[in-house]
Amino acid sequence: MEEYFSPPCPCGYFNHPEKECICPPGVVQKYLSKISGPLLDRIDLHVEVTPVNFAELASDRLAEKSELIRDRVIKARDIQAERFGNKPDLHANAQMSPQMVRNICKISEAGQNLLKRAMEKLGLSARAYDRILKVSRTIADLAGSEEIELEHLAEAIHFRSLDREGWAG
Repeated sequence: MEEYFSPPCPCGYFNHPEKECICPPGVVQKYLSKISGPLLDRIDLHVEVTPVNFAELASDRLAEKSELIRDRVIKARDIQAERFGNKPDLHANAQMSPQMVRNICKISEAGQNLLKRAMEKLGLSARAYDRILKVSRTIADLAGSEEIELEHLAEAIHFRSLDREGWAG
């Protein structure tokens, strides 16, 4: 998976929980549109992250322990190693060819309908289609599921949120 970071606007405060964006109307969208569709299409996970305020950082709220997350990731990697055991050049779902995606990332009819609606509504490309299926397979692996369920597919579609036209406002 590739990583890419861009501040949300020229001043850097768009969607900030405590500081106000001082960019004039239209500037944020113009700034974000500089990220080309083809570039965005090659990024598997699109996540808009806002800064966390001090009160949330200092809270006693329980979070999932890192050890549990690590164990889940190791299990998912083991599943993928077994899946690609006879292909020494493949180590992860992200490396699957389009034909492998068709064979390995099978989804139900309801899943096909959900993905079709998302493709149409968000105007996604064939490349995005394959990437959504690969990410949904990985989410299913992390959940220990043999099948790609609707919730795995929905989460993967959500990770394409920056493909949407007007994604920042």
